[in-house]
Amino acid sequence: MNFPGRLVEGYTAFLAGRLREEQSRYRQLAETGQSPEIMVIGCCDSRVSPEVIFDAGPGELFVVRNVANLVPPYTPDGAQRAVSAALEFAVQALKVKHIVVLGHAQCGGIRAYAEESAPLSPGDFIGRWMEMIAPAAKAIGPRGDLPIADYLTKLEQSSLLTTLDNLMTFPCVRILVERGKLHLHAAYFGVATGALSVLDRESGAFQPVASAEHRAAFSAARF
Repeated sequence: MNFPGRLVEGYTAFLAGRLREEQSRYRQLAETGQSPEIMVIGCCDSRVSPEVIFDAGPGELFVVRNVANLVPPYTPDGAQRAVSAALEFAVQALKVKHIVVLGHAQCGGIRAYAEESAPLSPGDFIGRWMEMIAPAAKAIGPRGDLPIADYLTKLEQSSLLTTLDNLMTFPCVRILVERGKLHLHAAYFGVATGALSVLDRESGAFQPVASAEHRAAFSAARF
């Protein structure tokens, strides 16, 4: 069998740890189905797992991940659209109360767009996908003399606003948001520091979450 040994080791640890500790929870979920209140749209980057960042247990988060945590605008053209299908299921079937778009620092997709990287294949799937953040790039303007790291952070955060706008093009989302039954959020995670910030709608800025706890944890982790 050529199955990755690392996954076998992880599964073995899962059997001895989490499954044993939460077996009743898994049985309940199997019998009654899932009913998460939160959907997270995250990046497929291996460093940014929503379940890990938010310390979520089984059945707590409905997660969809893709390159750069993007959502295409509502386009009912019959094409196969994985993100739209997941969004439809979360909103219409699961009736989630919150949708969190989780962006992060050092996003490879954002960098590829900013640097106009050459296609990785003739299909240029990443390049075509990342065209969706053009409005975000336009909103922040040209880089100018800004250091590349600072520009990328601005673009990463601006793309989150574009994704929120795209979410509102879905009728099922817009109607529920306007009725106060669904809430949209944007969050930004620092890979190196573990810092989490959340978009403040009034100021338009990303504000730190649990700052004191983060400072304590980060300081402890350095020693």
